[in-house]
Amino acid sequence: MTENPNGNGAVQARTSPEPPGRTGRRNADDGVTADPRDKEAVIDEEALIAEFEAEKPARHLNGKPGIAVKAIGVALSLFALYWVFNPMPTQFYLPAFLMVGLPMTFLVYRGWGRSAAAKASGRSDNPHILDWLLAAIAVVPFAYIISDWDSFFRRAITPTYLDLIMGVIAILVTLEASRRTVGILVPLVVVGFFAYAAFGSFVPAPFNTSSFNWIRLVGHNVMGTQGLFGVPTDVAASYIILFTIYGAVLGASGATKFFIDLSFSAFGQSKSGPGRTVTLAGFLLGTVSGSGVATTVTLGGISWPLLRKAGYPKEHGGAILAAAGIGAIMSPPTLGAAAFIIAALLGVSYLQVLIWATIPTVLYYFGIILAIEMDARRFKTKAVELDVKPAGKLLLRFGYHFSSLLAIVVFMAMGMTPFRAVVFATALAFVLSFLDRQSWLTPKRIWDALATGAMGALSVIPVMAAAGLIVGIMTLTGLGLKLANIIVDFAGGSLLLTAIFSAISVTLLGLAVPVTASFIISWVIIGPALQDVGVPAFAAAMFIFYYSVLSEVSPPTALSPFAASAITGGRPIKTMWLTWRYTLSAFLVPFIFVLSDDGVGLLLQGSPGSIALAFTVSLLAVASLAVATGARLFGPARWPERVLLGVGSLPMLVMEPLYIGIGAAIIAVGVLVHIIGLRRHRTDMALDRKDDASL
Repeated sequence: MTENPNGNGAVQARTSPEPPGRTGRRNADDGVTADPRDKEAVIDEEALIAEFEAEKPARHLNGKPGIAVKAIGVALSLFALYWVFNPMPTQFYLPAFLMVGLPMTFLVYRGWGRSAAAKASGRSDNPHILDWLLAAIAVVPFAYIISDWDSFFRRAITPTYLDLIMGVIAILVTLEASRRTVGILVPLVVVGFFAYAAFGSFVPAPFNTSSFNWIRLVGHNVMGTQGLFGVPTDVAASYIILFTIYGAVLGASGATKFFIDLSFSAFGQSKSGPGRTVTLAGFLLGTVSGSGVATTVTLGGISWPLLRKAGYPKEHGGAILAAAGIGAIMSPPTLGAAAFIIAALLGVSYLQVLIWATIPTVLYYFGIILAIEMDARRFKTKAVELDVKPAGKLLLRFGYHFSSLLAIVVFMAMGMTPFRAVVFATALAFVLSFLDRQSWLTPKRIWDALATGAMGALSVIPVMAAAGLIVGIMTLTGLGLKLANIIVDFAGGSLLLTAIFSAISVTLLGLAVPVTASFIISWVIIGPALQDVGVPAFAAAMFIFYYSVLSEVSPPTALSPFAASAITGGRPIKTMWLTWRYTLSAFLVPFIFVLSDDGVGLLLQGSPGSIALAFTVSLLAVASLAVATGARLFGPARWPERVLLGVGSLPMLVMEPLYIGIGAAIIAVGVLVHIIGLRRHRTDMALDRKDDASL
């Protein structure tokens, strides 16, 4: 499951920029020259992002409904920006935010599928009368709340009948909005939790709890700050909407185009350059997008012709695109929505979360680069010559696009709140856009960017509100602590087994619900379990975060690989499995910072020596597993050395001298076996050639 917390509109998806004119030439020595804008590679990015960005596709609005929704989106963005400099009580701001965001969702997302005949006919995809009716209904409960918000929240223990009716309507429209964006499963999960709270006394021990009537359930989840208006919704209405606006403005200022051109220029001229180009571009685009699917599609529209002409098969090319795109969710400085939740739940600055994420992100892309280098040799890929400016000239001319990204970090380091930091960074991106005549942010472009920023948050807002209801039920019933105790007891108090069970649980949950909802639910259940066996809270949060993200590549449901296969024309299932192989080494990294005290060095915590040790050992472990899965080292790797290198990487997850020594010894044996095998193979080949010559 995926979602877009940064800058990609559901109605008007960001269109990948057209790189500057590139002429195709053929060079017999250096390979073939590609024009990434080949007509045969043209794709409908808007349609692909709409289809794969969430479980349910967004509409392509036009005419007056499109104008109306854009206007509402601009109003929502301006309201969020106003809130930054004119704070208002949470009990007023959050209902007001949902009063605009949820009705927009009903207009942008369909309540049911669109038939092939309707698509072929070219008929309008605008909202139906029922959608407008639901949008109007969604306004009512939240307008009621903000009309007398102070008294409303004070009546949580003794609500009036009208309070209860409005609360029920608020819950129902939230569930329907989340169904439209991410499918039926999230609403069913919420309903299941409500049923548990209502009939908890009938549930067998140890899961039993008190049974709560609907007055208590509505009062707790709608008239307090633990449910609908809890931390998840607060994050959506503060962090996420502001970063979507920033991403939209940055993209409109030409940054996306610059990042892709820079990647092409830096790595596009060597045999493994095409794969490296995609990886670097995926990382840079992630700073703008923060969405795996959006980055994959934007990247694929330009980069797939490059990969194809270099010699990559369809499925392998799609896997590279998907793996690079998914890294966007964990790439600083604009991580996925769950990262904002971490900051809010742990009471730390968002800058601190960025610091924790730095080394694991490097390791993720390091594993992908190694896999790409191996594939470049396996497929004997060709260099693809591109007519682009040198990287140095691009940096001198357009390097200012990095300024706003760095400004976010600098502003937060100076003590500024992340809200103001991102707003000032957005203003900086706006000012810098005037350094390039083609990217001037004219009033129309500003209008479109503000609308796109709001629309980009629509797939997240209902899910965050629904996740808040789940958290509210868990806090009311104490279910989270009960499940955490069960996990620890089942693991026998073992840290290793608890971590393994937790990783499996988060991955399985992530197959069913989006990253943010997966993280929130897992944090309430699994976070306490990890902390019970001695894992620090911040390490437990990052462990859950990474496995929530990695569920994006876990079979059998992986949206980014499916989107990539739609671009390359490859087989979706094979593309998914290859993406999983490219990212497999990343599945080991989170264990490092929970299995030992020194492992938190990977999150840049601890002494410089422990940080350096954790990073070095992690590089070796990731490289060893990459060889085991990629079947290459100094040459083709056979099963004996692949098994040895794979097994040797596992003890190194426990960042202690004994286990590091055991792992290093096994890896050394694997390398030795590989070298001996290569020498024997070369000797045999030489003897065969000698025999052939004698004949």
